[in-house]
Amino acid sequence: MKIFCIGRNYAAHAEELGNKIPSRPVVFMKPRTALLQDNKPFFLPNFDSSIHYECELVLRIGKNGKSIPERVAHSFIHSIGLGIDFTARDLQSELKDKGHPWEIAKAFDKSALLGDLKPVDLFDLSKPIHFSLHKNGEVVQQGDTSLMLFNFSRIIAEVSKYFTVQQGDLIYTGTPAGVGPIEIGDKLQGFLAESLNFTCEIL
Repeated sequence: MKIFCIGRNYAAHAEELGNKIPSRPVVFMKPRTALLQDNKPFFLPNFDSSIHYECELVLRIGKNGKSIPERVAHSFIHSIGLGIDFTARDLQSELKDKGHPWEIAKAFDKSALLGDLKPVDLFDLSKPIHFSLHKNGEVVQQGDTSLMLFNFSRIIAEVSKYFTVQQGDLIYTGTPAGVGPIEIGDKLQGFLAESLNFTCEIL
């Protein structure tokens, strides 16, 4: 099982971090050890004082494929959920400034929270899919698929140019504006199409 992540897929988020709008999907990966599931708590790591949440829609791939045409890419989606790409922001900024890879700021243990995955048949992919993140009861992020720079099909097609996608692989599809820091004692709740998808306590 592989975890693919798409960066800068919402223009407002790219702008809030001072990044350029990409002309094609920005792809990076996390290892399986990054997964955090079943509403388990997230323990703040001690290597960065500014850990940020980035809430995003997550696709689970349902069958194997390589160099998938965009016109049929949607048929590879098995289910859709919500997740958080936890990011060590100060460390990431330091690495970016030096021109170094920033996997250690993105791919550390338990940095990929994953909520409940729902069968793709429950969604109308022709209409916007809404989601939001609440921190301590207040909405801090909200978005929908109409705001994506690259839609699900484009993302799957792009990823499969370089990697064989396999059943069970996950794709985190990017985060909207509103990312921010977390502290011990915070409570994060993700809502997918108005339904609670995950709860995570920060310890």
